[in-house]
Amino acid sequence: MSNMTDVTSTADTGAEADAAPRAPGRYSWASLKAHPSLLIGGGIVLLMILVALFAPLLAPHDPYAQDITNRAVPPVWFDKGSWDHILGTDQLGRDYLSRLIYGGRVSLLIGFAAVSIAGVIGTVLGLLGGYFGGRVDMVVTFLTTIRLSLPVILVALAVVAVLGGSITIVVIVLGLLKWDRFAVVVRATASQISRLDYVRSAQAAGASTFYILTREVLPNLTPQLIVIATIEIASAILMEAALSFLGLGVQPPTPSWGLMISEAKGYMFFSFWLISIPGIALATLVFAINLAGDGLRDLVSPDGRG
Repeated sequence: MSNMTDVTSTADTGAEADAAPRAPGRYSWASLKAHPSLLIGGGIVLLMILVALFAPLLAPHDPYAQDITNRAVPPVWFDKGSWDHILGTDQLGRDYLSRLIYGGRVSLLIGFAAVSIAGVIGTVLGLLGGYFGGRVDMVVTFLTTIRLSLPVILVALAVVAVLGGSITIVVIVLGLLKWDRFAVVVRATASQISRLDYVRSAQAAGASTFYILTREVLPNLTPQLIVIATIEIASAILMEAALSFLGLGVQPPTPSWGLMISEAKGYMFFSFWLISIPGIALATLVFAINLAGDGLRDLVSPDGRG
């Protein structure tokens, strides 16, 4: 009878260990090469980040400088194109390549900044709810339910319309509206980890709650947080573009891909490149981020996608 109890106890402990998320480890180049989507998507995103960082050095012209005499110049591959303006100029004569480069800087800044805010909020709430449980978990679940009941785009439109559109306002609004995915995943995983032996050992040894959460629980959540962040960054960039397209996001003359598409919609039948170039850039960035996130998910969870 005693042997049977020992076997059952060992099986339960093993099941808990198997169910626990993997701690973040080091991945070799060989393991990275096995995930081409991560390499391709990550490479495109890295390239765009580098272009955005070095925008003042790479942009051939001032993105704000207007030249009415050279407005709506087509890209260089058209008959009337000019190498002085490789991607042409917009309806105000501003160099389109320069505005495209600086617009990518704005999109990436808003995407990363908004998700950073959302990640902190969601991770903190998820850790508290998953670790403490009980009434704390009820409060976290209640807040998450309220957030999920609110349509993000409509709330963002209403808030930005009242407060005015700017990069700061858009970042704060999106950061406060996109934390729910972080909270749900972190809460579920933290609740699971908090029952494992090494966490209970730390509690028995008298370790502080802050130490346990930051040194024992949070490191095991890093892979999941990275994957969620890639998804939310792409979503935030698209949402910023939508707000700017509607005139409630980044305000002119600041270049933004969504704003460039909005400004060009009246010329799409005469100068279609004005709307297609930023549209292609936006689609490429979002696709690359999603591709990299899909590769990261496969890398950190090779046994499945769950």
